[in-house]
Amino acid sequence: MSIYAIGDVQGCFDDLMVLLDHIHFNEQYDQLWFAGDLVNRGPKSLETVRFIKNLGEKAVVVLGNHDLHLLAMASGNRKPQKKDTFQDILDAEDADELLTWLRHRPILHHDPTLGYTLIHAGLPPQWNLDMALSCAMEVETVLRGTRYSDFFKEMYGNEPSVWSDSLSGHERLRVIVNCLTRMRFCDGNGRIKIKETGPPGSQPSPYLPWFSIPKRASLNMKIICGHWSTLSYYAADGIFALDTGCVWGLGLTALKLDTVPKRITIPCSGCK
Repeated sequence: MSIYAIGDVQGCFDDLMVLLDHIHFNEQYDQLWFAGDLVNRGPKSLETVRFIKNLGEKAVVVLGNHDLHLLAMASGNRKPQKKDTFQDILDAEDADELLTWLRHRPILHHDPTLGYTLIHAGLPPQWNLDMALSCAMEVETVLRGTRYSDFFKEMYGNEPSVWSDSLSGHERLRVIVNCLTRMRFCDGNGRIKIKETGPPGSQPSPYLPWFSIPKRASLNMKIICGHWSTLSYYAADGIFALDTGCVWGLGLTALKLDTVPKRITIPCSGCK
């Protein structure tokens, strides 16, 4: 059995099929880990979600910010944006089934055997593995509950911008979501700079890439993430960033996990 982690697909279904053919993916034996943002900006969000859902236990998925945006829209708590391209899911005859499946995906996955942790974006410097698992579970419990629509009413916003153990209610959940699905840069206290989306070095002082914060509590972890196309592929200090900008016509990346990490990137068609 081979295990591959894959960066942001964002509805680029045809490119995903090319990548899976390139790595000789076998649905019977192999497993795929998806680092979030299955949907949006690309042309085939519906085909992408259907395919991955039908893989069953052969697919591990964590939610990204675009996936949460889709769920918020479906719940009536977010208006469409000009660049959204997932109306095909909302109009599908199996929309309820697909959205329920998506809502029950985790926002963090940890495999104790392989030693990898899969997230979409980042971790604040205060979080070790136990804290990250606990915080992720708080959000997952709400998403899977009967009052998930109330959560989406309060999910959006950039404040509070820094994690604190004393946070509670919707503010606490919002910070957890922003860290795990939107974070790129933060300062030494974990204050997030959400609106900065450029590559490392483009941010103002004193902000750094979240994984460059000295003495962060997650230093001993092996973390796979996506979300940051201007960072592109990055592999250092236990961080493996896999968003290589497929939707922008750059590449779609898989990382083989069951051996010494091996990167496979295919050129993409630019499926905006």
